[in-house]
Amino acid sequence: MAIKGKKGTIGILTGGGDCPGLNPAIRGVTIRALREGYHVIGIRRGWKGLVEIVRDKDADNYDHARELTEEVVARAARTGGTFLHSSRTRPSHLDRDAVPHHLRDTYNDDVNDLTNEVLKNLEFLGIDILIPIGGDDTLSYAQHLHQKGFPVVAVPKTMDNDVPGTDYCIGFSTCVTRTIELAHELRTTAGSHERILVIEVFGRYAGFTALVPTMAGAADRCVIPEFPANLEHLTECLVRSRNRNPSHYAVVLVSEGAVLEGEADMHYQDDEPDQYGHKKLGGIGDYVATQIKHHSAHYNNGQKIDVLSQRLSYLVRCGAPDAVDSIVPMAYGNLALDLIMKGESGRLVCVNGGVYRHLPLDVVVGHKKLVDVSKYYETSRLRPKYSEFANQPFFVMTGDIPAGITT
Repeated sequence: MAIKGKKGTIGILTGGGDCPGLNPAIRGVTIRALREGYHVIGIRRGWKGLVEIVRDKDADNYDHARELTEEVVARAARTGGTFLHSSRTRPSHLDRDAVPHHLRDTYNDDVNDLTNEVLKNLEFLGIDILIPIGGDDTLSYAQHLHQKGFPVVAVPKTMDNDVPGTDYCIGFSTCVTRTIELAHELRTTAGSHERILVIEVFGRYAGFTALVPTMAGAADRCVIPEFPANLEHLTECLVRSRNRNPSHYAVVLVSEGAVLEGEADMHYQDDEPDQYGHKKLGGIGDYVATQIKHHSAHYNNGQKIDVLSQRLSYLVRCGAPDAVDSIVPMAYGNLALDLIMKGESGRLVCVNGGVYRHLPLDVVVGHKKLVDVSKYYETSRLRPKYSEFANQPFFVMTGDIPAGITT
């Protein structure tokens, strides 16, 4: 299947959850690459596509990889999601049932490492360098390939905005925009009935998707994974906010991965982990709402306050990108091409300190990007801090470069 452009072939894939901005990133890479003389192949379904390739010149691999043209990517870039599709596949940790049928005679352990197959499939496709777009799970496997000697330039994407080393991940701005819009829509019902409104938002380990919308006025309080909130104290704060509001309601954003004071773990929808060891989150919003109603009488003259609970979930993930998630992916794609044309690999394109840069890809391994509670969160009031904005980057909270990373 190998087809070479004048300067070689670039592969591109999207892994993990979908989000607005992925198609503009694919467009940014492809159009620049084609005009510079490269050939571009889109890998379908993330790492899964590279696992399932059949290395036979007569095999139909269109379901796993396809040639990309300007016409295809220009049309797709106006839409949300990823037209290359995605998956949460981890080729180094495939369960027996996830191994492609044509490889099951060779790989039949409970957990299998198919990295050698991935490398052979990249060679079969004629790909000289790979651009994976994803969060820290997708990019951790990209770093694994880089360590194996395959050239990689990575692009950070996740609505949680928690890839280490970068201020900004593709999808975050649209997530914040939608959260603000939906919170304001839901206010009308909360205010009409004088209730407290609990909104569950994304954020497994980091609270950016709760903190930044709250900072922008979407809510009165927020609960983030970095600080274990006390439910009675949260209730007291919300009743106080409700009493100060002329319409007699209050709003709190709760990160899906928050762990409350006195609890040992997050709230899960089920106990089955994905290939990266993550269980599906969900349910903390409903739990917090029930507890707030239970505790509210203590702070409301003995009268319980009714509580609304709404999980935003895929409503902030679907649809077209906003302006930021149309511009940043374009810049990331072109920055990746700049690196490729200079012969550099093993890099993560990023925004750091408000400036487009690139860092060693190993920044994504062994590090966490979390909200700095001491700088950005008032633990006594369960809300953002609203001071010392001078010299802060565009989205306020930086992606500090972890110790030990040489830029």
